[in-house]
Amino acid sequence: MALALEGSTCYNEGMMIRGRTTREPSAARRDLLGLTLKQLEEWFRELGEPAYRARQVYNWIYKHLVTDFAAMSNLPLSLREHLAREATIGQVTVRSEQHSKDDRTRKILLELADGRLIESVLMLYPPLRGSSARATVCVSSQAGCAFGCTFCATGQMGFERHLSAGEIVAQVLHFARELRAAPWRARGLPGSQPIDHITNLVLMGMGEPLHNYDNVMQALRILNSPEGFNLGARHMTVSTVGLPQGIRRLSQEGLQVNLAISLHAPNDELRAQTMPVTRKYPLAEVLAACQDYIAATRRQVTFEYVLLAGVNDSPVCAHQLGELLAPLKQYAHVNCIPVNKTAADYRPPGPEAIRRFRDILFQHGVSNSVRAERGDDIDAACGQLRTRFVAQQRSPLARSNTAEPARSR
Repeated sequence: MALALEGSTCYNEGMMIRGRTTREPSAARRDLLGLTLKQLEEWFRELGEPAYRARQVYNWIYKHLVTDFAAMSNLPLSLREHLAREATIGQVTVRSEQHSKDDRTRKILLELADGRLIESVLMLYPPLRGSSARATVCVSSQAGCAFGCTFCATGQMGFERHLSAGEIVAQVLHFARELRAAPWRARGLPGSQPIDHITNLVLMGMGEPLHNYDNVMQALRILNSPEGFNLGARHMTVSTVGLPQGIRRLSQEGLQVNLAISLHAPNDELRAQTMPVTRKYPLAEVLAACQDYIAATRRQVTFEYVLLAGVNDSPVCAHQLGELLAPLKQYAHVNCIPVNKTAADYRPPGPEAIRRFRDILFQHGVSNSVRAERGDDIDAACGQLRTRFVAQQRSPLARSNTAEPARSR
């Protein structure tokens, strides 16, 4: 696979991406968000600087969340000026932002240095039934996706490229800065503690994380670093369409991240209708890789199941799914997800159909839950905001406008 090389790509003038001209950086600069502390220390030694300077910079980036080298007051002025010329702290620009009506879901459209567009979502959960408040970032790992799932807006746009580790990290830091500047408190819950930091990370945005394995793992280790962002591995989830080799590699990392499998059907024939990857990796291969993962990690696997009315929500499907996952015993959990509306024109099932589906899974001893719909008023499913933004940019009216990026509620 072709991995993005941070700080090393040059872009030609006039380069076109799907009908629009990219922004052209004046010079390639090293994106520090893509470096582990050890790598940053090595780079500083190449600059003739002591390693402790790298630790100071790391502290400014991940503890103080600064974006400007000039703010790093304990660095010599000459070093700050050199860093401003040779490096950057992220290379993404917010092009559009939406907030749900209850302000619990916020979605941003980010433009990368080469003009490609990706999405990230912040989902805010109030403290309920004794649980702590949570702030979860849903992160993209690729621009577009190569796997073509028919119910996913990203899958319908095709694959453009992998994101670098720095581009993945930048999505998390954007929302971390937003919460630091304005802590969130749930409306209608007076007395609840505001939340001012990111608590969870899910790689469920645009793209297939295990297709971009090396850059994803680099980003997760950067975010997990105690010297850096210090987000616990058990608060991170990697979601995959089911790439057996990647699942097995993940089991050997020694990083206790959570694994989620996008399953969405209980048999190969039905799954292949919505997930073309099934033709290459049948369910038997995916489940065998999950068995190996469980044996190596003793960790539960979540199976994501998007419920499509009249397609995969029948009692027959529920019984087949229960039989498929029952051998995994307590290590399998099904997350039932009523589908978001996309261009594919699928419909979510009603409450009674969902309840019946879940009850059958319980009969087979398979634990399950329903994911609450979030941000349906702002097209929060991955790929929807980008699709709408690109369509607007291509319209004659939009091309004649030079308005600032929109922020809507």
